[in-house]
Amino acid sequence: MSLSAEHPRHKLNELIHSPVRFSIMAALARAESLDFKDLRDAIQVSDSVLSKQLAALEKAGYVKIRKSFAGKMPRTSASLTPHGREAWNGHLQTLRDIAGG
Repeated sequence: MSLSAEHPRHKLNELIHSPVRFSIMAALARAESLDFKDLRDAIQVSDSVLSKQLAALEKAGYVKIRKSFAGKMPRTSASLTPHGREAWNGHLQTLRDIAGG
C-alpha cells in the first residue's frame, strides 16, 4: 500500500460498526425478515435496546420496520432495505480489506 492511499478503516460505516447494530444487520442479512422477538433473542438484547438501535438503522434507510397484527396481537418485524444490504456488504468488504483478505 502506498503512503498516499487512504487506510480502509476510513471507509467503515460508523452506524453499522456499533456491536449491537452490527449484530442486527448480520441477523437481518441472513433472513428475508425477522420478528422483533426473534431478532431480540438472536442478538441477546433487551426490548428497549433493540427498539432504539432499529430506529437508528431505520432512520438511515437501512432497515424497514413493519407493524401488523396476528389476530389481536401486535406484531413487529424488520428487514434490510436494498440500501441497507448494500451498506452491509460494503462494510463487510471494508473489514476484509483491513484484515488483508
